[in-house]
Amino acid sequence: MPTVRSAARALAQGGLGLVLLTAGTGHLTTLRREFQAQVPPWVPLDPDLVVVASGVVELALGGALLLAWRGPARPLAGAAAAVFFVAVLPGNVSQLVTRTDAFGLDSDTARAVRLLFQPVLVAWALWPTGAWRAARSWWARRGPA
Repeated sequence: MPTVRSAARALAQGGLGLVLLTAGTGHLTTLRREFQAQVPPWVPLDPDLVVVASGVVELALGGALLLAWRGPARPLAGAAAAVFFVAVLPGNVSQLVTRTDAFGLDSDTARAVRLLFQPVLVAWALWPTGAWRAARSWWARRGPA
């Protein structure tokens, strides 16, 4: 019988998977221009290519979180999602620094508050999947350097 904690982890993992699938779909369809506004001007790639590529990655991560429900790939899926959330942080910082309006974020305060949620997304990826626990266990097995 599942514990409350394991049920909460499963719901959190499934919820994040759905969020990523929704965001990935938005990258490729109706929210494409909004996401293009977040691509930092210093990125030497076409903003549409960046948006499409990140949308495909989000779809893959969302699918992995939903499919890797309990198997050994579960921590890997969580770690990959956490890395993705760190990788897109420069786009969110750029949106604040360049004062670019997108997704209804039309003030510096709104854009700054959004940045506070990036660590929440990273934790959301690591906790339910056991990625943090798996990483600690791996480092412990390696022993001192």
